Amino acid sequence: MADAADGNVSEPAKMEAAGGATGAPRLADMAGVSRDYFTSTDEPELEFDDDGTELSSAKEVELWDNTADEVSSDDSEELAKEGEGGAFRGGAITPDGLIDEDFEAELGTPPEEEAASEFSDVERYGIVEVAGDDMYGRKVIVVSACKLPSNKSFDHQRLLEYIKHTLDKYVEQDYVLVYFHYGLNSRNKPKLSWLLQAYRELNRKYKKNLKTLYLVHPTNFIKILWNIFRPFISVKFGKKLMYVNYLVELRHHLPFDQLTVPLPVLEYDAKKAAANKIQYPYEETAHDGPSKTQQFGVSLQFLKANSGRVVPLVVEQTVQHMKECGGEPVNFADYGGDVHLAAALLKKFLRELQEPLMTYDLFEPITRLHLHEPPKQMIEIQRMLTDELPEDNYTILKYIMQFLVEVAVKAEVNKMTPANIATVFGPNLAWSKGQANLSTIEPVIYFTQLLIQNFDDVFLR
Repeated sequence: MADAADGNVSEPAKMEAAGGATGAPRLADMAGVSRDYFTSTDEPELEFDDDGTELSSAKEVELWDNTADEVSSDDSEELAKEGEGGAFRGGAITPDGLIDEDFEAELGTPPEEEAASEFSDVERYGIVEVAGDDMYGRKVIVVSACKLPSNKSFDHQRLLEYIKHTLDKYVEQDYVLVYFHYGLNSRNKPKLSWLLQAYRELNRKYKKNLKTLYLVHPTNFIKILWNIFRPFISVKFGKKLMYVNYLVELRHHLPFDQLTVPLPVLEYDAKKAAANKIQYPYEETAHDGPSKTQQFGVSLQFLKANSGRVVPLVVEQTVQHMKECGGEPVNFADYGGDVHLAAALLKKFLRELQEPLMTYDLFEPITRLHLHEPPKQMIEIQRMLTDELPEDNYTILKYIMQFLVEVAVKAEVNKMTPANIATVFGPNLAWSKGQANLSTIEPVIYFTQLLIQNFDDVFLR
């Protein structure tokens, strides 16, 4: 799959760190391989090992097995039953497992439950995951080649549809892709024809707001394939590609603790880093702890103890600055002006808290909220905010939500509806201890939208 991503670029950005990837050799310089070989209608097999250091061709064998069995989708998804006295009380559901039909009429656009369950056969592999935001508040989408199942039994057409389904949630705003290439081999790689189809279908809609494609652990195969596709790729898109040879380099660009890197990738990187004496990115150097004035990457308790303030200074100042710019059109996906920078700082602060503002304990109840009828949803939100959310967390959440309500009131001017605001800020209010995926992020966004739309009804203290 990453091979398709490589096919979408022209001139890779060079890494500043030592060991950055160099340009791939021209086709004319590839010994023993003629131009006719690549223009032939036959698909030669490109066999390569996991390290990508050996490449050979066997014309008599077809490139990637043409017989991919279809993976049948589950006809239905079982909805979890709620025990009396559990995190959710009640939660009536229709006999066929759907929310009551008044759901949409009363609360606007609900999360796409059916669309999410439609791809459960692909989603369960964890090939495509959402990993929060980068340093600039842009959504991070992670693709892991090592999680691809056998190409003898996996429907790659379904995978392409799922990739588009995932990206459709974020392509209207700036986003970045991280592709872990290690683990792609002859047993799980897609067919070349699939790569070409993916390149065609992932058109300008998906490329326009893609700011960076981080290709982690590029191999010789990747570089050669890149050179093959270079004549067909735009120079502009090519500049978005960044080779990452070691995970420590990735840490300079992304909040590394948000990424749940697959174990095979971690092991490969550790072995490669040890051989080249590169600092391993997960071993923190000893230090005396954060300074008393530190605002990012600490707990709310630490901030209160050192400042005497319940609402952290960075929250108060960013909100105040955005209020002063409230009459201007606001697009939180762009950061060309101060108001956008303030929004990005607020999101960064929330995301880097040692524990999310809504706490880890409330993450599961939040993701299951949509299983209730609308009246029960309001009762459950009131219970979470009044009985379970710590007092300081409640105060800060109310402060932020009150501002977001003011932003939503001016939606005709700033284009930020409650749904748009929830999409931008929701994932920074609640997340699990592991890496998030699309099925858990959508309910969090929905929960945030309910907070904005029903502010006076749910904030009771």
